[in-house]
Amino acid sequence: MDRILKHSSIKYIAIFVCCLAFFSCTKEKKSDKMIFHYNETASLTSLDPAFAKDQAMIWVDNQIYNGLLQLDSNLQVQPCIAKSFSISDDAKTYTFILRNDVYFHKDQSFTNPKHTRQVIAEDFVYSFNRVLDEKLAAPGSWVFEHVAKHGNKYCFTALNDSTLQIELKEPFAPFLGLLTMPYTYVVPREAVEFYGKDFRKHPIGTGAFKFQYWKEGVKLVLLKNENYFEKDEKGRTLPYLDAVNVSFIVDKQSVFLEFVKGNIDFISGIDPNYKDEILTRKGTLQPKYADKINMHKQAYLNTEYLGFYIDPTDKNNPLLNKKIRQAINYGFDREKMIRYLRNNIGFAGNYGIIPRGLQGFSPDAQFAYTYNPKKARQLLKEAGYYEKKPTITLSTTSAYLDLCKYLQQQLTLLGMNVALDVNPPAELREMMAQGKTNWFRGSWIADYPDSENYLSLFYSKNFAPHGPNYTHFHNKTYDKLYEQAGKETSKQKRENLYKQMNQIIIEEAPIVVLYYDEVLRFTQKKVQNLHPNAMNLLTLKTVYFN
Repeated sequence: MDRILKHSSIKYIAIFVCCLAFFSCTKEKKSDKMIFHYNETASLTSLDPAFAKDQAMIWVDNQIYNGLLQLDSNLQVQPCIAKSFSISDDAKTYTFILRNDVYFHKDQSFTNPKHTRQVIAEDFVYSFNRVLDEKLAAPGSWVFEHVAKHGNKYCFTALNDSTLQIELKEPFAPFLGLLTMPYTYVVPREAVEFYGKDFRKHPIGTGAFKFQYWKEGVKLVLLKNENYFEKDEKGRTLPYLDAVNVSFIVDKQSVFLEFVKGNIDFISGIDPNYKDEILTRKGTLQPKYADKINMHKQAYLNTEYLGFYIDPTDKNNPLLNKKIRQAINYGFDREKMIRYLRNNIGFAGNYGIIPRGLQGFSPDAQFAYTYNPKKARQLLKEAGYYEKKPTITLSTTSAYLDLCKYLQQQLTLLGMNVALDVNPPAELREMMAQGKTNWFRGSWIADYPDSENYLSLFYSKNFAPHGPNYTHFHNKTYDKLYEQAGKETSKQKRENLYKQMNQIIIEEAPIVVLYYDEVLRFTQKKVQNLHPNAMNLLTLKTVYFN
């Protein structure tokens, strides 16, 4: 999932006032209730899981819906609505046995007296086919690209109410991980047909929290699902919280101030506007906040990088020369960048696209990039760069301008001419997709916890705009290894293939990896059991206040 951070907006003032009013009203009238408050600075455009393409939507959908499977805090696949599953010997047929105690949230779209009903296997067949329906144009249809078809019909089969079977074209080891994504969450046909296009703002799922109210750009309220099926280890029904309140203050500094005042229970990540206020240079919590808030930090499946568009038809692009791309990789000090611009949050990106914590991450790689200006100058000389000294333009957004200015300064010391082009996030994303920038800032947050998700960025059949290969990297050996890894059922053999592909990416240098990110979460002292995880998923069903 590519991520480009949103800009701040002056509109936060009105939103801020509305949210303060809600906060004070809530605390006054419901002081005995556990209401979890968090803020979302990004826009929320839909509550339909078929469109859960960014973190803002994923976080909310994760509270409202469930799928066959789910990830635990260690990113291991666990049962959810499917209580068990099996895989055929040829690794192409997956059979899921469903629980019999999962019900959709009560809603008027159900015409029976109880206004709800049990989830059955046919609901998943409907939900999956809905995501694949071209008329819906859901961005998540790609998650089912490995599913076989008989004629025009995808091979999702409800053998009975409690048994679902999915047949793949060929073995694909990461498939279970794909089934934990929000795109695969179950929805009821009755509600989708009853609300039509308005299902986006009338979500009906099976999750720990049910939809109550949404005023777009102002406030979203979810209430406890009293009929939720999951229980804790002591047999107590989840969730513990009574409600979740999401505000939409756009300005991140204002969000931080509200958090410090105790009006928000949780914030994730840091922003240049307040990072030095809350973090020391070493990346630890400032002592003055130690008795007020908790900080959690761990490796994050997010690789921040700069991508080169290396379409060979552009003969005037100096970045087609591999030695120039390698020189840029050698030409700046990642450790210094992280220390001074990131307050030691993150790890130097010396070892390719795969982040720490996934199979194929190779700190022992034979070919890696550390700061070596002598080597960089030699490569530039061999590439003939100094003869013409062409200007190379790096396209970025304002949120990453400090990092790009640092890189520009470092490369200038090597005798390179680097210009910066600052764009709005949506515009930069479009430029990347259409190949209208030769050098761009990007990032990739894991859609599912498998290295294949990162390595797909360089598979030649995934060229943008129809796939995530924004660099248009094309290497026959790489493609062969990628296809072989997808079919490989042995975990060790697949890891070896991942390492070989990662090594090709390091050496061919279609990207400059800046750093492997870390998750930073700050919570009020009262918040308990909010488990951090390497995908920064927000799961509130086990949270409570002390």
